Amino acid sequence: MFYKFSDKIKSSQEYSPNKSGLLAGYVTNEELQDLASKMKFDQSTVEACQSKTKIFRSGIEIYDDYTFTELKVIDPVHKEGEDNTDYVALYFKKDTLIVVDVEDTDLSTKNKFERAIKRFSPSTMTLEKLIYAFFDELLSKDVSFIEQLGLQVSDMEESILEGEPDDEINSNLLKIKRKLLEMHNYYEQCLDVFETLDANENDIFETDSLMYIANITQRITRLREDVDSINNAVVHLQDAYSAYLDKKMNNTMKYLTVLSTVFFPLTIIVGWYGMNFLYMPEFAWKYGYLYVIGLSILTIVIVALIARKKKWF
Repeated sequence: MFYKFSDKIKSSQEYSPNKSGLLAGYVTNEELQDLASKMKFDQSTVEACQSKTKIFRSGIEIYDDYTFTELKVIDPVHKEGEDNTDYVALYFKKDTLIVVDVEDTDLSTKNKFERAIKRFSPSTMTLEKLIYAFFDELLSKDVSFIEQLGLQVSDMEESILEGEPDDEINSNLLKIKRKLLEMHNYYEQCLDVFETLDANENDIFETDSLMYIANITQRITRLREDVDSINNAVVHLQDAYSAYLDKKMNNTMKYLTVLSTVFFPLTIIVGWYGMNFLYMPEFAWKYGYLYVIGLSILTIVIVALIARKKKWF
């Protein structure tokens, strides 16, 4: 679908130049094949759109009259087990933005693109404004998601300090860390794109309108810094949880040691009276059994008092 901007937005299934204003398009790979010859896109960029990029920072190609890049778009808010990644390619040309649907199965990126073209008045819409609006839509859920992620990490930290961490806290921290790494790479990818656009090497932007590029760059930078800040908190939290486990293990070993120390004298007594000598006086004594019981209790009490005095427990 192509959109021409003048006093109003005109949509069309077929490509035709807009000599008096901005042209935007969201096209499939099949439509790109025909469009590439008309807009003189290099064949290597068309071939790049045939498959999903496996990495975030796949590179940006600058030509005389346009700039091309592939983009992995992640939606941080998604159901467990669902793929949250869309794949698109972008052609930035003078007064023209073409978005190629490499894989957008749920049409979420297309919907965001369609909301972006309606953000500003058609008569004042420029390429820079459209790029700003499109990426603003792509990042619309990120701020609240990062905030919720920060609160989740804070709750985990509180549970560790209170000595009541969840049994799954370590695996949950690893999942959060993986998510943060994915988002960090995503923002780095976007920053690569906008740093290249801001350089404006092929003069496809108006200098006076580059502030829109700068504004979205600053926003992405803040998001990346927020993600990195939470990631540092997660690293410290993993260290805190490890220290908690060590302390818990030490306390367990301490109690076992105290119990062993308290009851060790009983082992000696049992071993002593378990010897098979014929003439042990206590064996023939009427109160020998009670004597051994009393001796055992007295021994336990004495050792326990000593342990208590030395603050073993």
